[in-house]
Amino acid sequence: MTEEERLIEKLRLIEALYAGAATPGERQAAANARDRIRARLREQQEFELAIEYRFKVSDQWERRLLIALLRRYQIRPFRYPRQHRNTVMARVPERFMRDTLWPEFQEIRRTLASYLNHVTERVIAEAVEADRSDVEVRVAPPGDGDDKTGFEMR
Repeated sequence: MTEEERLIEKLRLIEALYAGAATPGERQAAANARDRIRARLREQQEFELAIEYRFKVSDQWERRLLIALLRRYQIRPFRYPRQHRNTVMARVPERFMRDTLWPEFQEIRRTLASYLNHVTERVIAEAVEADRSDVEVRVAPPGDGDDKTGFEMR
């Protein structure tokens, strides 16, 4: 099993966890987990008003993950005119948001961030430079508090 296949399996197990899978066999059935979560959402939508949530995600990876997770559960993500691209809106019952969607998003986000960090570190070490140490911290020369030649990446 490749590293990517292990990651995909781990993400499926996270989904099964939030679906309330009770047995090892259920934990392996990600499609069944998704159906259970969708059924729970439909049930909550019958008894609870959906609340409009505004998500401000910090990067394109989190944005893509959030949108995919919303669509997985058949929740339509949107944004209003003049809202920033990093803003994602969705109407979701509060209990579903609190108990399922947000915890699952956080868990998957952490898992993907760890994986992406690992892959980035490995590729940089193999292709660019193996020295992974941080930059040296130096005492600034007197009168050199404002560096006008700096370059800021955004």
